[in-house]
Amino acid sequence: MKIDLLVIGRLKKGPLYDLCQDYLKRIGWNVNILEFESKHRDPARIQHDEAEFLLGKIDQNAVIVVLDERGHGLRSLDFAKTIEGFQNSGETHMQFIIGGADGLTEDVRNHANILLSFGQQTWPHMLARVMILEQIYRAQQILQNHPYHRE
Repeated sequence: MKIDLLVIGRLKKGPLYDLCQDYLKRIGWNVNILEFESKHRDPARIQHDEAEFLLGKIDQNAVIVVLDERGHGLRSLDFAKTIEGFQNSGETHMQFIIGGADGLTEDVRNHANILLSFGQQTWPHMLARVMILEQIYRAQQILQNHPYHRE
C-alpha cells in the first residue's frame, strides 16, 4: 500500500517531529509526507493557496481520506477493516489530507472518499499528523494479527 499524507504546515524538529519519524520507521507501507505552507498572511488567501496545493496533489486513482471535524469517527478496528477492504478491492494508493488552522475548503472536502474525524474536539493539525500515523501503524499491526492493539 502506498500512502501519502498531504499536510498543511511544516513540522519543525522537536517532539512531534520525532514521533512522526518513529511511526514512519515502524510502518511497513510506503508513506510519503508532502507539506505545504502559504507565504501569505491573509486568511482567505492562505486557505486558497492551501486548497490549490492540495487539489494539485490529489491522485484521482487514490482513495482520498480527508481529516475533518464533520467526518465520522472510526474505532481502530474499523479503520483497519476499512483499509483492508480497499486493499481487497485492488486499491494500492491512499491519500490522507490534513488541513491547516483555518480548515479545508468545500472543494477539497468534496474529493473525499472518506471524511474522518478524531472526535468532536479540535486538535492541532501538527498533532493530527502524529495521530493519523499512529492509526495507520496500528491498522497495519491489526491486519497482521500483531498484539500491538489490545481490545
